[in-house]
This record gives sequence, C-alpha cells and structure tokens, in this order.
Amino acid sequence: MSDKRIKIVEKIFDANDRLAQQNRQRFDDSNTFAINLMASPGAGKTTFILATINAMLDSNVRIGVIEGDTAPVTIDSDKIAAAGMPAIQVNTGGQCHMDALMVESALEQLSLEELDLVIVENVGNLICPASFDLGTHSKIVIASVPEGDDKPYKYPNIYRGLDVLIINKIDLLPYLDFDMDYFRQGVEMLNPGLETFALSSKTGEGLESWLTWLKNKLPQ
Repeated sequence: MSDKRIKIVEKIFDANDRLAQQNRQRFDDSNTFAINLMASPGAGKTTFILATINAMLDSNVRIGVIEGDTAPVTIDSDKIAAAGMPAIQVNTGGQCHMDALMVESALEQLSLEELDLVIVENVGNLICPASFDLGTHSKIVIASVPEGDDKPYKYPNIYRGLDVLIINKIDLLPYLDFDMDYFRQGVEMLNPGLETFALSSKTGEGLESWLTWLKNKLPQ
C-alpha cells in the first residue's frame, strides 16, 4: 500500500471517529444506551432484537432500532415497526458496513429523548463492521451455532473489540457438530473474560441472563 493511500485511509477513519464521538455525545445527552449489533448473515440479528423487544414489553423500556442493509429494502425494519418500536432503515449503498455518518443521519429521524435504548443492526458481515466506530456504548456480536465453531479463528478482529458475545441458536446444538469448548477457547484467546450469553432467540432459553445484563446498562 502506497503512503498516499495510507494517508487517505487514515483520514477516513479519523473523520469517522470524530463523528462517532459526536454520536456518542448525543446518546449521552439523551440518556440513551446504544448498541452496535454485528453478525454474519443469517445469525439471527433481527430475531434476537425482536426477542429482546418482546421480553421487555412489560418493563416499559422504549427501544429504537436502526437497520443497516446493503440494498434498499425494509424487510427487517418492517418487522421491528410491527412489534411497536420505531425503526429507521439505512441503505449503505452496497457498502459492507455501517459508519458513523450513516448513524448520524438515522438519529435525525429518531426522538432520542423518548428512547432508553437504541440498537443498531449492522450489515451482515464479520470483517468490515469491526473497523468502524458508530458512537454506540457497546459492541455486540452474535455468533450462531449453525455457522460453526471456527469463526473466532477465521475472523479474529471482530472478536477483539467486543463488550458482549451472544451465542445464538443453542436449540440446534443436539443436531450440529459444534464444539462449544473449542469455540470459547478461540474467543478467550482474543478477548479474555468476554461477557458471553448462550441462548436461543427462538425458544427463549438463556435469554434472561442477557436481559439482566442489558437492564443494568439502561438509564435508571
């Protein structure tokens, strides 16, 4: 990579980081907790969000969702809206990740003062999203059992900067060759002591531990 290209890349990241800090300040000023949710396609991001929303309905937690997709579709945001929560769809224009500018634009369409939690559902990808700070308070990755137990070894960068790891679809463990110990060993090498919740968004198994963590992070 030439020096000129390196400088251009550095400027892109610097500009993104400045915007991310501004986004984080907006969340702080509104007393709103924000999450950057990352995963590969099919890991169950939207189902996980819906399970979280449904489980917290009795708690009167006000949740907004920013949905990132590479194509101009509203499939996921329509599901969130049908669950009774505000959802903003962001088209990344084919980019394999969301960035701070996209989140900033989405925030213009949300009333942050009326929300306790904002979940940004990033584009389904295990590489690009790891490099871009969005200005959220926590970075969370969903790793699903059907993806296999080798993902921490193949995609290490996305596991290094995490605050929480969700192991989803554990209801499928009896039917798939997934070595949980091998998977956790790979994660531990990259992010020692990482907060991890093994659950099933479909059956609700293990969801309560995740909800307890989340409720402790929300504004009181």
